[in-house]
Amino acid sequence: MNTIRILPEKVASQIAAGEVIERPASVARELIDNSIDAKSDRISIKIERGGKSLIKVTDNGIGMGRDDLLLCLERHATSKIRTALDLVKVTSFGFRGEALPSMAAVSRMQVTSLPQKELLGNRVRISGGKLLTIEEVGAPPGTIVEIKDLFFNIPARRKFLKTPRTEMNHIVDTVLRAAMPFPNISFRLEEGNKGILHLPASPNPRLRLSHLMGKTTSQSILSGESQQKDLHIAIHVAPADFARKRADRLFVYVNGRNIRDRFVTKAIIEGYSQRLMKGCYPQALVFITIDPAQIDVNVHPTKQEIKFQNGRQIFRAIAAVVDKTLAPAGRVFSGASQPYKSLNAQEPTPPAPAIFEHTETYVPPLTQKPRPTPKEAPVQLTETRMPQVIGQLGNMYILCQMEDGLLIVDQHAAHERIVYETLKKSLLSAKIEIQNLLIPNEMEFSLKEKGILLEKGDVLADFGIELDHFGGNTFLLRAVPALLKNVNWQTLISEFISKLEEGGPPDGAHIMDEAVKIMACHGAIRAGQHLTLTEMTHLMHQLNNMDLPTNCPHGRPIFQNFTYFEMDKMFKRIV
Repeated sequence: MNTIRILPEKVASQIAAGEVIERPASVARELIDNSIDAKSDRISIKIERGGKSLIKVTDNGIGMGRDDLLLCLERHATSKIRTALDLVKVTSFGFRGEALPSMAAVSRMQVTSLPQKELLGNRVRISGGKLLTIEEVGAPPGTIVEIKDLFFNIPARRKFLKTPRTEMNHIVDTVLRAAMPFPNISFRLEEGNKGILHLPASPNPRLRLSHLMGKTTSQSILSGESQQKDLHIAIHVAPADFARKRADRLFVYVNGRNIRDRFVTKAIIEGYSQRLMKGCYPQALVFITIDPAQIDVNVHPTKQEIKFQNGRQIFRAIAAVVDKTLAPAGRVFSGASQPYKSLNAQEPTPPAPAIFEHTETYVPPLTQKPRPTPKEAPVQLTETRMPQVIGQLGNMYILCQMEDGLLIVDQHAAHERIVYETLKKSLLSAKIEIQNLLIPNEMEFSLKEKGILLEKGDVLADFGIELDHFGGNTFLLRAVPALLKNVNWQTLISEFISKLEEGGPPDGAHIMDEAVKIMACHGAIRAGQHLTLTEMTHLMHQLNNMDLPTNCPHGRPIFQNFTYFEMDKMFKRIV
């Protein structure tokens, strides 16, 4: 007796539907994709009970005749491709011919369509994959697809759907994601008789960006682009201050298709570099336009995964344009860097400085009338608009008076950035200054640490640390980088050893960067250390000369700015 048998067509269709239709939002995404492919400029979505009872998508696209209406319900029936070679240059969103048959297999579906410039349309009804009726009807030009009672014939699948509110949230996210690359298409989303979302066609992306990321974030967005031979990248990124613990506001589009790709996500984070703390994700939109022959979209039935033919080029291009776009926001004080002048010099007050300067945003920054400087605390700035250091708080924070308010600087994070960049530049130029110790420092390590030092310890010499094996588990520290002061060398070298243990090429860029971070952290002034006014002033001048003065090497912010406007609201001077 045979144990292998062919499944009935109905069962096979329900299994296939599980790959394409995960939840109501999957239905909405597939139907919206079809409407976009049909050249619609108005798409309306109506939802009931989170899509469990009804998902209705109406468009004004090219529509379908009677024969096409029947064929579209057959598996692998599509108008997008004709041969296998067409898969190499897919430009449409749909092409597999699986979405509509999958929906028909697990719901009660009705499709009404009228081709443009024809008088009479057709309507087809199908339930659980079984054709019920097809008839001529009057209808508006375009197509209307109604999906009722999703998963009614698969109870096991239906019970795993979440609450109507949760499913509705997924649908809202799906509609917003689909709408972002198409500002020329109007989108409307309704729940029952209640309007949820209306995105009119407009070349101005402010409205859609505000819905997608929130009004506050959208006002701080920085925009940039990069053009290569067959590759165009346009990005809209929020400063690192808006980073989140989840990557739920990181949107990537390839030729208008929304994808979820770890490779591109890693490239975006690489572009943020040390502006992000570990475990945080930026808020960003990335639009990649590329020759369809350079990508493979036929990776997964949901079409949300893509393979790039030249991934390394894409990675470098994305990281570079993100870094370049964020660079203007990396200046603490505007103006060219010049020698710091005396704070007591009486000079005309220059225009108010901008903590985060950028060249292009969706929403112009809030403009305020210049606030007169209080007489009891005169601001005397130099030509370079450097801040006036007014004191130290808790031996941890440097307080600076700016023309537009108060600047609070984390002294450890600021000095850590200075030490990091100075050390790294010295290493790259092979001119690191070394200080020989008059009396070698004797150190004891564990047996495991000893083994790592004997195997890879010569790497330490590249960073200005000379360590000799004295016998047993004892080592002698004979020289250290001159830049580092008051360092617990035993602790620093132990951390260094743990990085060497992680593996990878000992002379690689990654291990060098990690080593410099460790040295900068241990070599920087500590929280709790008292600084004189001169020391704080010199520290601020050094910080302004750094390439990335906004964040420490671990991604923590170095400073925060509080404007007079914010403080006036805090003290109820402004209601």
